[in-house]
Amino acid sequence: RVRGGRPRSHGNLTGHIVPRKDLREKVYSSLRRDLVSGAISSTERLGEERLAELYGVSRTPVREALARLQADGLVTRDEAGLHAYRPRIGDLPDLYELRSTLEARGVTRSMSHPVDRSSLSNLLDTWIGLRADPPGTTDDLVSLDENFHVTLLAASGNPALTEALCTVNAKVRPVRILGGLDAAAVVSAIDQHIDIVERVLAGALDSALELLLAHIDSSRDRVVERAEQAAALAGAVRM
Repeated sequence: RVRGGRPRSHGNLTGHIVPRKDLREKVYSSLRRDLVSGAISSTERLGEERLAELYGVSRTPVREALARLQADGLVTRDEAGLHAYRPRIGDLPDLYELRSTLEARGVTRSMSHPVDRSSLSNLLDTWIGLRADPPGTTDDLVSLDENFHVTLLAASGNPALTEALCTVNAKVRPVRILGGLDAAAVVSAIDQHIDIVERVLAGALDSALELLLAHIDSSRDRVVERAEQAAALAGAVRM
């Protein structure tokens, strides 16, 4: 199943003559983007024929892209075939440790490099607006949360850190979207996000880092608990 319906069609990537190497890169980039964004869900089988039709190419560049994405850790194979990475419960603490390392580096980097204040100001405005209009579904909250942390890290000016965080987000997302919303938890999450970005904008980076890491640790604990509760549900997590 694809979250929110089928992925948006990319049209024919071969609408004009494209060198083979460039075509491989286009298919790889498109498929990677759809996996990282969640446009293709972790429970959907990644069949070469269907993906070739989706991207308007032959099966060969799709097959090569899937092999590269397996090497990247974003695609795995089981008895049912290829699908987007689905985390084992034991993987979650390690993924969150990596997330903490990446995001902490973004804050410490901001201590010696200028941050994108315009981007952070817009981010703050968005989350202040959520106090009056909070997200109504778990999918919406997870999407907003991922966007917050990616934007915060991107503001530190290192695209490689941001790309790595997007990969971590893609791997954890199948578990994060499980379960319903707790209204009090949503209010608390909104307040925490606002507090973090306000501290970064104010230059209070030590306290921003402390709050950010506590926030990530709290998210990890909730996600691990949710994964353990959902372990019996097929397709969500692996033991």
